[in-house]
Amino acid sequence: MVSILAPALALGLALIVQPERELGAVSVFLLAVVAASVAGGIRAGIGSSVLGFLALNYFFTEPLHTLRVHNRDDVVALVVFFVVALLVGWVVARAVSERDRATRREREARLLNLFATKALSGEPLDRVLNDLAAALVDALRLASCSIHAEAAGRTYEVRRARPDTDDGTIVEVPISSGDVRFGTLTASRPAREEFPPEDHRLLESAANQIAVGLERTSLDAEIAAARLDAETSRARAALFSSVTHDLRTPLASIKTAVTSLLQVEVRFDPAQARELLQTVLEETDRLNRLVGNILGLAQVRSGALQPVKEPTALDEIVEAVLHRLEPTFGSVRVRTMFRDAPDVPVDPVLIDQVLSNLLENAVRFSPPAGEVTVSVAPWRSAVQVRVADQGPGIPPEDRDRVFEPFTQLASTAPDATGGSGLGLAISRAIVLAHGGRIWIEGTPGGGTAVVFELPARETAPVPQEAAAREGGR
Repeated sequence: MVSILAPALALGLALIVQPERELGAVSVFLLAVVAASVAGGIRAGIGSSVLGFLALNYFFTEPLHTLRVHNRDDVVALVVFFVVALLVGWVVARAVSERDRATRREREARLLNLFATKALSGEPLDRVLNDLAAALVDALRLASCSIHAEAAGRTYEVRRARPDTDDGTIVEVPISSGDVRFGTLTASRPAREEFPPEDHRLLESAANQIAVGLERTSLDAEIAAARLDAETSRARAALFSSVTHDLRTPLASIKTAVTSLLQVEVRFDPAQARELLQTVLEETDRLNRLVGNILGLAQVRSGALQPVKEPTALDEIVEAVLHRLEPTFGSVRVRTMFRDAPDVPVDPVLIDQVLSNLLENAVRFSPPAGEVTVSVAPWRSAVQVRVADQGPGIPPEDRDRVFEPFTQLASTAPDATGGSGLGLAISRAIVLAHGGRIWIEGTPGGGTAVVFELPARETAPVPQEAAAREGGR
């Protein structure tokens, strides 16, 4: 159509501006060849050249209105025009084609760079795919673009469409890497429009980039699963080592004391016998608390931790725990600070376990002749209990991590001995089950204060966090 329209317009213009019908109209037809080559490519340029040659011969060369040429000079002029028109048409069409090809390559590079940048930015893959589909719709002027893919056990469904545009020609491009097929990229042109080959190639390149991203996601999932398996194995090994050590220590002390008492050939005076029996009692209590912590952790992970609440004075529980643990304090002094606090609905047995764990930690990490302070005070609509020691303290960056099971920080306290790393894990779970909260603060002297609050009224339990994030010291 362009190859016919351009010479026709040139003819009309030449007849207007060249009433004497001189061969100056050649420039007008050359202009028509250039316009046809720009608009329609090399074929339109050739067609316009042929029609321009015929029009010049018929309307502007003697004898007029015939294709015969009498003058030799006119023959040369027509042939030169035809050759020049062909060359101009070819050069212009080639330049336009190269320009379009460069534009397409720039567009393709921009789209693929967009996808690569977003994929490397760490954004969620579904958002990256959504942005890529939108970019394809805008760049290729598609009616719609949809992506369906599966990777790492997850399905990705993305669709972007141009408003008020009906789907026409549909092209489906497989998203695959090697022999692995992840899904399909589907694109549609508006009605009555075909897909140019270069657009199809761009869709294939986009599908290849998507396959690379999905393959990376699959590999990341495999690496994460392998890392999780390794961490699980290390945690199990740590659990086995820690629990075995902490079980063997009191059992060895109990066995040593009982074996000594059973030796017939050895006579102990009443003070020595009482000391051995006291050792048995203390190690039995320690063993009982360790087993209780292990059972408590199992209850937390199974969701079976259900406190049986009754109105209780927390200072009475503190006194009972201090009386029971007093033989284990050694040279560490324990000071209490009680303010008038209301009774709170708690499970006395579970809160006893919390205080026992916190006091054992505080004494273990305190220096010889150090002081541990236990305070109970009302705070807004709750009662706050604080257990503070004069130990080495816990760095702020580790105060959340110590609430993870089996976490044992390196200590600089002279007499500190390692625990099972379950104390704070169980304490936190029990406090959350009562609807309270627990945290760690520093003290002016550089020690550690573990603080927990329990609501003064019946409160729903706080949802337990994942076991891997629950704490222990």
